[in-house]
Amino acid sequence: MPRRLTGQGVLGIVCITIFRPERPIEIPDIMHYYPVILSGGAGSRLWPASREFYPKPLLPMFGERTLLQDTAIRLDGIESVQAPLFVCNEEHRFLVAEQVRALGKDTEAILLEPEGRNTAPAIALACMALEPDEIVLVTPSDHLVKDRKAYEEAVRTAERLAEDGYLVTFGIEPHYPETGFGYIEFRVPGSEFRDKGYDVAKFHEKPDLKTAQIYLQKNSEPRTPNSEHYLWNSGIFCFKAGVYLKELKKHAPEIYEACEKAYTNAKSEPRTLNSEPNLIRIGYEDMASIPEESIDYAVMERSDIVKVVPCDIGWSDLGSFDALYEELPKDENGNTLNDNHVSLESKNNLVIGSERTIATVDVEDLIIVDTADALLISRKGRSQNVKKIVNELKQKGSDLPTVHLTAHRPWGTYTVLEDTPGYKIKRIVVKPGKRLSLQKHFHRSEHWIVVSGTATVTVGDETKLIRPNESTYIKMGEVHRLANEGKIPVVLIEAQVGEYTGEDDIVRLDDDFSRN
Repeated sequence: MPRRLTGQGVLGIVCITIFRPERPIEIPDIMHYYPVILSGGAGSRLWPASREFYPKPLLPMFGERTLLQDTAIRLDGIESVQAPLFVCNEEHRFLVAEQVRALGKDTEAILLEPEGRNTAPAIALACMALEPDEIVLVTPSDHLVKDRKAYEEAVRTAERLAEDGYLVTFGIEPHYPETGFGYIEFRVPGSEFRDKGYDVAKFHEKPDLKTAQIYLQKNSEPRTPNSEHYLWNSGIFCFKAGVYLKELKKHAPEIYEACEKAYTNAKSEPRTLNSEPNLIRIGYEDMASIPEESIDYAVMERSDIVKVVPCDIGWSDLGSFDALYEELPKDENGNTLNDNHVSLESKNNLVIGSERTIATVDVEDLIIVDTADALLISRKGRSQNVKKIVNELKQKGSDLPTVHLTAHRPWGTYTVLEDTPGYKIKRIVVKPGKRLSLQKHFHRSEHWIVVSGTATVTVGDETKLIRPNESTYIKMGEVHRLANEGKIPVVLIEAQVGEYTGEDDIVRLDDDFSRN
């Protein structure tokens, strides 16, 4: 069974990025705040910008930093915060660690989930890595928070309530009748306000427009004892690890028992390099046996020790292109700023794209998202339906919901230049000091042509250096490996020839990154 985190901190911030857990990490015996950042999900409502293998948290939505990086920086205002615990899947593990390192920060551990089972199990597994009295702040990695001071104040309030044994949720003061969020209802108890939080009266599902308007009308009425008030459900929580696990065991025992078994069987992989995080790896069968449920359904809606902290922190979950449009800077005609956009008599459009020029003539209220391999055009107000397009593409067996033309790997990147039945052409970039797995393919042969840098190539029993304008050939079934032992990136063109060129035709015999 993995060891528990042993810090005596008042607040443990669980940064769940949704990796599969292996083992809890030993923490020095001093007061700490530990973040747990939730970073799973495919962000399918922001397709084609967001894909399963490179989802919304890893994208730079506002400036150069990604949403995940903004989440990590936001924690700096909380006293004594330490390196976070991330929960994410295998595909995102290296990207998460790399983005955090780019900030000059460290990751204490990554909890690897082989399969996502929603937030209730993810948070339970993270809490099992902590001492029962640790206070955990669970925060998604893909939200926007513009008022950091108000955020820090809300966290301090939540911490005090969590210390008293409550499950605390953060409720956002609504500014318009949003139909894409759940709502939290509380009754005003009199003179008591935020310092003590409010008892939650009820959680409400995403409403229709008429119901959302009624909620806001109730909010505009004078606050009197027992009057109704409604907040957006932010998905941010704070509680003691042991309190959450106790309530989960009480209200969803089947989830608790399956998580306990999965955590007990989890494997730990301590870091081998300073740049690599500790890993807590959950087994696939154990993870698949856990019932899939959100923390709201499994615990928060059933527990009688729930408090809500109302806050106005400049929050958005950026869950749709309509929500993104509201937050991006715009020109005098209401079009989002984009150097590639040429506009003539066009107003109030969201335009995203950096690959080519986008020209609009006399159009209004459109969402236009252009990527190298897919173009989305939608009316504003209808972007919640983008997820239906993604589901349809999946039913057709398309790779478009999964990966961009440029895919990121722990050793570098590859870009698909052409993909035609019988052959595929890629541009491969290998970082200095990195190497691909020792591997073979059953359905394709490969030709490698080096463009820049010096590649160390192993084919069968032979290892040799391949320099710019030189090439090598790997026949079908032959064991091979590509490495960069130099100081600059290796760039090469790979031509695959065969009846099948899918990414799953890779048999890894040895891998520096412990990938399956």
